[in-house]
Order: sequence, then structure tokens, then C-alpha cells
Amino acid sequence: MTTRRQLHLNLFVYPGGHHEAAWRYRGTDPSRILDIRFYQDLARTAEQAAFDAVFFADGPSLADNVRYASRFRLEPFTWLSAIAAATERIGLIATASTTYTEPYNLARLFASLDHLSRGRAGWNIVTTGAPQAARNFGLDEHPVHAERYDRAHEFVDVVTKLWDSWEDEALVADQKTGVFADTDRIRAIDHEGRHLRVRGPLNTPRTPQGRPVYVQAGSSPDGRAFAARHAEAVFTAHQTLHSGQEFYADIKARAAALGRDPGGVLVLPGISPFIGSTEAEARALREEFDELTQPEYSLELLHRLLGIELGADQLDGPVPRELIEARGERGNSSRFQLILDIIDREQPTVRRLLHRLAGARGHRVIAGTPERIADEIQEWFEQGAADGFNLMPPWLPGGFDLFAEHVVPILRERGLFRTAYQGATLRDHYGLPRPTGSHASPSTPTTLKENA
Repeated sequence: MTTRRQLHLNLFVYPGGHHEAAWRYRGTDPSRILDIRFYQDLARTAEQAAFDAVFFADGPSLADNVRYASRFRLEPFTWLSAIAAATERIGLIATASTTYTEPYNLARLFASLDHLSRGRAGWNIVTTGAPQAARNFGLDEHPVHAERYDRAHEFVDVVTKLWDSWEDEALVADQKTGVFADTDRIRAIDHEGRHLRVRGPLNTPRTPQGRPVYVQAGSSPDGRAFAARHAEAVFTAHQTLHSGQEFYADIKARAAALGRDPGGVLVLPGISPFIGSTEAEARALREEFDELTQPEYSLELLHRLLGIELGADQLDGPVPRELIEARGERGNSSRFQLILDIIDREQPTVRRLLHRLAGARGHRVIAGTPERIADEIQEWFEQGAADGFNLMPPWLPGGFDLFAEHVVPILRERGLFRTAYQGATLRDHYGLPRPTGSHASPSTPTTLKENA
């Protein structure tokens, strides 16, 4: 009997929620967004719902909208270590930049997280799009798009070599013979490339998953090529089923052309649901959030994303499409093209476009009953647009509690989502194999052995 394909669901955690005005919503408590117990409670709720993972985004600079939204950054490894201690099975995915970190340090951080969580770590690989990050690291200019991706390819190769620098059998821990590690199975990597020089080996044994799961976010041409070569899960943003299908087919085809199994590259769009007992109630909830946004920030966001400067007196007029610039870095951005598509397809007023972007920064926002939310998830899943979703609740914890209580049971009734975990690692949840090390045949995870 063939096992039915199952959805994958991650809880994408932003402080307070994914709508920029989430912290202002009635009943929320902004003081909790610096309390680790708040996030531990969220992760435990997600684990009770058998979600694949919690995902924590990061960036190496202060977000521009912190005046109006809870967009500061907590360091993700500290955060996820605390989550690991409070949970047992749920995956732990963190963003780390290939532009503003060094591969040896990053390899150690993720290896440690994978060991301490018993195989639940995932790395969201980003090149960092925020130009203001450069001066935080002593650089006069942010590296250009193509240069960042060129470094990222080499960076991932180096980190992979470091994680494979210990064979699975290298950790012996034989108390009788006194041999702790078989040094013949630990190798320097001696990497010298265009961007990086790293000798190795890593000072941490090979991890329970072999390597943490490789995740990628970015839909530009460079991003797609990178995902097809390296990613095991792809986070992406799409507004329409057709756009999602095009991206899904393209990523799978690119992976296959490189000799990879397309089934081993999961495509996970973001979705941000406003849930109500009726369609009217859900729409009213979304409108309530939109009315809490700050036009001053939103207009500045539009300037940064599209290159147009508008005033408050233009909010209820059409978006001046003819003024939009696509020069330089901006034109390479997948988010730039996504916003252009919204403008061309829907011809919104400036205010309406700003509300669209406030909801989830260009990801799919839907307002409806639990049944309608489940219908849309099922349609994208069954019509070749998604292997699952990054759930982006508009506010936390309430937006996630509604989804877990009312939408997850419908997905289970339809046979689309698990009722319980079948494995212990993030690779198990995603249905991904444990990779063989560069120097060894398949083996069991590295563990310290007890000697009789």
C-alpha cells in the first residue's frame, strides 16, 4: 500500500507576529516578546500539533521599521538552544548569513545545536540583502548580489566539508582501551578558494543528522540556481497559485538537471491566515490590523523597495507604475518583482498596496474560515505549488492558537497532515535521508558509546 504524501508545516516566528502592527493589537502583551518563556510556550504548542519545525529569521543589522514594529533581532542560536531544552521532537531552523559570518564559526554553532537537540537543526542559508549591514562589519560597501551568491556557493561547500571532516566512526570513547577518538578518521579540509581559506578539521564530531538540514530563501535567478544545487527545503513567497506552480516546477526541474532527486527539495511558501468563524469576521479582523499600520513607515518601505517617493496625500490614489525604478540591486530582488506583479494584477491604491505589504511582507495573506484556509492549503499542495507551508501568524500567540485548534484538525481529517511524529530528527520529519559523509559509507549517528 502506498503511503499518502503528507504536508510539511513550519511555524515561522517573528517577535509578536507577522503583521507589522501585531504588537498594537488588542489583547497582546508586547512585554513578552523579550521573554524566552513566551517562545518556549509557542514551540511546545507547535510540537503538540506535530509541526515539522519552528523557524527563526535573523539579520545582522537593525530593521528600518523598528520605530513602528517589533522588528528587533534576537540571536537565533541562543534562542533555539532554549527552545531545544523545552521541547523533544520539533525541528529548529535558524537563519545565518554567508556574507557576514565565517564558515568555521557557523559550522561549530550548527553542529552544537544539532548535537544538543539530538538531531533537530536546520540552517536557513541567506546572503543578506540589507546594505546597512556592511558597516557593522567594517566594510564600506555591501557586496553586490552576484558576488554574495558566489561567496555563498563556496561557503556552503566549506561548511559541508567541515561537517564531514569527522567520519561517523571517529568518535570511539572506548574506556577499556583508552581511545577516545580515531584520529585516522578525522581529516583537515585544507580549503583554499576565491573567498575563503579554511584548514579544519572541525572540533566537533559529526552530528546526529550527519549535517543539519540545508534551507534556502530567495527566488531570484541566482537564488533559484543556489536552491537547486544546495537546498533541501526552500522558503519562498507567492501571491497566486499559478506563480507558486511555476516556481515549484522550476526548482524541481533545476534540481533534477543537476542529478538530484526533486523529492528531496521541499518547496514551502509562506502563508499568513486571518481566521474567523465566518468570512466576514475574518475580513473584519484583517481590516482591524491594517488600520493599525503607520503610513509614514509604509511609504518609506515603498521607497526602499520600489524607488518611488510618495506623500500621505497620495494614499488613496493609484500606484504610479511609470515611476517605479528597477535599476541595480533592486531589480535583482525577487520581492521587487512580486510587488510589481501585485500592482499590475490588482491595480491597488497606494493605501491598499501598503496594507498588502504590512500583512506579511509580500507573502500570501488570506482571510477566511478554517475550512477556507484548509482548502487553499490543500489546493496548493495537490496542484503542484507546495510541499507544505511556512505558517506566518499575523499575531502571536493568538493567530497560531487559532490555526492549531481549528485548521490542523481539518487537515488531519482530510489525511493531509500527520497526527503524531514518526521520527525524532528534522530529517525524519521532512522525509530526507541522512547524508553519507564524504569519507565513509552510510553509518549510524555519532554517539558516545557505553562500555560494559
